[in-house]
Amino acid sequence: MSKPEPPKDLNPLDRADVAWHISTYSPNNGGSCVEAGPLGDGTERVAVRHSQHPDAEVIVYTRAEWEAFLSGVRNNEFDFFG
Repeated sequence: MSKPEPPKDLNPLDRADVAWHISTYSPNNGGSCVEAGPLGDGTERVAVRHSQHPDAEVIVYTRAEWEAFLSGVRNNEFDFFG
C-alpha cells in the first residue's frame, strides 16, 4: 500500500521551518529572485516563493518533481531567452 501524498499547502509553522535559499546569481542581493528550500518535515518536499513577497503563496514540489525540474534546467530546457 502506497503512502498518501502529504498536502501541498503550508501553514505558518511549516513556512518557518523551510531552509530558504536565494541564488547567488540574483540581482539586488536576492531582491529580484525566487527562493527555494527543503521543508523541515522529512518529506523531501521543496518549497518555492517570490523573494519580494515572502508571505505570499508558496508552491510545494515533491522530490521527484524538483529533481525533474533541475534536470531540465541542467539540460537548458528552460533557457527561454538564450
